[in-house]
Amino acid sequence: MTFQTDTQGSVTTVYKVSGMSCGHCEGAVSGEISQLPGVSSVQAVASSGEVTVVSEAPLDEEAVRAAVDEAGFELAGQA
Repeated sequence: MTFQTDTQGSVTTVYKVSGMSCGHCEGAVSGEISQLPGVSSVQAVASSGEVTVVSEAPLDEEAVRAAVDEAGFELAGQA
């Protein structure tokens, strides 16, 4: 499932991440994804498991998966 919108040169994508349970988890996931090229903002919400990413162009899902894995969590797909 994908939620992706294009707005004035940016793309917003919502991903589902399993295993986040607290603010520290949100920070770890946000920190890793924010290092991907073209990412301008990341908002992770542990209670819903959703991570909203704003980027200059659509991101490669495998790159997002690798970043989430590096944070110690699992990308469940796009919301």
